[in-house]
Amino acid sequence: MKLNGLKLFDGFLFSDLKYLMAYSIPLTAIFGFYMGGYWLLTTPIYIFLIIPIIEHLLTFLKIDDLEKGRINKSTHWIFDLMLYINIPLVYGILIYALIFLKNKDIFSIEYIIGILAVGLVVVSNGINVAHELCHRSKKYEKFLGKFLLIPSLYMHFYLEHNFGHHLKVATNEDPVTAKFNQPLYSFWISAIKGEILSAIEIQSKRLDKNNLSFFSIYNDMFWYAIIQFLYILIVFTFFTLQGLIFVLSVALFSILMFECVNYIEHYGLLRKKLSNGRYERVTDMHSWNSNHILGRIVLYELTRHSDHHRISVTKYQNLKSIDKSPQLPFGYPTSILLSFIPVLWFKIMNPRVPKQMFQIETNNN
Repeated sequence: MKLNGLKLFDGFLFSDLKYLMAYSIPLTAIFGFYMGGYWLLTTPIYIFLIIPIIEHLLTFLKIDDLEKGRINKSTHWIFDLMLYINIPLVYGILIYALIFLKNKDIFSIEYIIGILAVGLVVVSNGINVAHELCHRSKKYEKFLGKFLLIPSLYMHFYLEHNFGHHLKVATNEDPVTAKFNQPLYSFWISAIKGEILSAIEIQSKRLDKNNLSFFSIYNDMFWYAIIQFLYILIVFTFFTLQGLIFVLSVALFSILMFECVNYIEHYGLLRKKLSNGRYERVTDMHSWNSNHILGRIVLYELTRHSDHHRISVTKYQNLKSIDKSPQLPFGYPTSILLSFIPVLWFKIMNPRVPKQMFQIETNNN
């Protein structure tokens, strides 16, 4: 190993160690379960209070503007290793929580707060990391991504996101593009239902192309159902009904939190439908960008979503902030909290939706 200025390894800088902050969320959960009681609130307080306060302070100090460009770091294995470490972390915390809560009443404060703590880990270090891995070209990375989707019972996300959302984003056909003035709560229903139906449709078309029946063993949706059922069965076998209720509640909560992210990422943005019936190409105007530094680091740059949709195979460490994209006024944690109050969300966000989107909505309809 050679130490040269800021360099730790070739192509890897001390500044890149910032992505270790992504482990801060699972570490707060571990701390909470270790301490017990109301200390389990550490994770939700960290995400929805401490991170927003720090982000507001850093934005005030203009620290967000220090790192916006793209640096090619895609070849260094450490960035990939940082993702893989989340697998034992997520499953380890899940097992730790099940053991900790085994003799707790399901109506106890610890049980209920434990659902929130683990659910937040599953969405931030589970679904979010799975999202990154499912975009990779290597089969084993796609496999790891699907494996991380099991605790959320959302394995169909792989099919719908890669072969549905990225093609239909910013259109009325995309179930996870929130319509202008659509409240979060109705979006939860339409998005979850739409993603399941879209994944089934995508799978059916893929099988049809190969002249295979929907009831073929090559139907990934069947395998996802079997794997997720086995996961539930294993939990029930070792942790009884109490454990089963816990993991189902964790899955539901993580799904709702994930759909909050979908909601704020594409709210009110639409692509123009061309004369040939197709939609214009996806550009950096069709996703909300957020460069608030702490939130983007703990979420592996997910908040630089405009660049992700522009070139979906770009690895997280290479995503850049695009200033001309629609900009969220806050980081993801604050934006999620804001979305819970539709009137306030509409008041702050509607004026930020590009004016041309209103004309596009009228023409598309």
